[in-house]
Amino acid sequence: MGKLVATRDAYGEVLVELGRENEDIVVLDADLSKSTKTAGFAKAFPDRFFNMGIAEQNLMGTAAGLSLGGKIPFASTFAIFAAGRAFEQIRNTIAYPKLNVKIAASHAGLTVGEDGASHQSVEDIALMRSLPNMTVLVPTDAAETKQAVRAAAALRGPVYIRLGRPGVPAVFSDDYAYQIGKAVVLREGSDAAILATGIMVSAALAAADLLAPAGIAVSVAAVHTIKPLDTAAIVDLARRTGALVTAEEHSIIGGLGSAVAEAVTGEYPVPLVRVGIKDTFGESGLPEELLAAYGLDAPAIATAVRQAIKLKRK
Repeated sequence: MGKLVATRDAYGEVLVELGRENEDIVVLDADLSKSTKTAGFAKAFPDRFFNMGIAEQNLMGTAAGLSLGGKIPFASTFAIFAAGRAFEQIRNTIAYPKLNVKIAASHAGLTVGEDGASHQSVEDIALMRSLPNMTVLVPTDAAETKQAVRAAAALRGPVYIRLGRPGVPAVFSDDYAYQIGKAVVLREGSDAAILATGIMVSAALAAADLLAPAGIAVSVAAVHTIKPLDTAAIVDLARRTGALVTAEEHSIIGGLGSAVAEAVTGEYPVPLVRVGIKDTFGESGLPEELLAAYGLDAPAIATAVRQAIKLKRK
């Protein structure tokens, strides 16, 4: 499988690279720089790093102000605090005026692990994709995270970047050509298509391997951009396979599954089975135990594919 690297680690590394390349890059954190991995930027560029303390609303407001001064601010904290505690500030001071602020939210989803439900943000994608003007990115692995952060820095306007705590398998190479809003088909198959985001992409590929011996050939696509969604690619997969499965480390309400359902319903309705957190909070446990317990692993995705195929048009 190779070395597992957390997307938050890749974020920290590429921030330093961007800091060297562009003096307008500034970073803000809410007293979590060791965990969000912004500490490297703070050490390299102390004059462009701002520790706002445990004051997430102020973090977002200050980032907005810096953007009005021509800077490109990356506001970093845990997803539960960014999307939850500071939602009003993101809505009214960043998204509404369409300011050039990048919100890097780490420790998202169940894989926060032992910290439990209070810190496991499983609704942040739903909150952020509901905001006009907001771009929502969920990188697959370390290589894609670096590309996504660079693309976010180059994009004019607010961006939400969802990052994770534990190490994840590599799916992409360092030279892969990333493009915001374009899903990536990693495997072709005609029986069904799995649309996965974030850490669930590697699980989706594993599910395809589980199904292959039974003669079930599935397409697998990495949907790294939840908004704007690559509707054209998703509808194309719906037409070619006739059945879809979505997989996300997030509630099935308002996340990737909801976005895909909204997209295909109006253009090419097909059976859709959503793999995700079923309208419940998380709990404390090891990340791998939680993923299995909540049905967010390769066997669960394979089961969902079989269900979707059974529902296909005769």
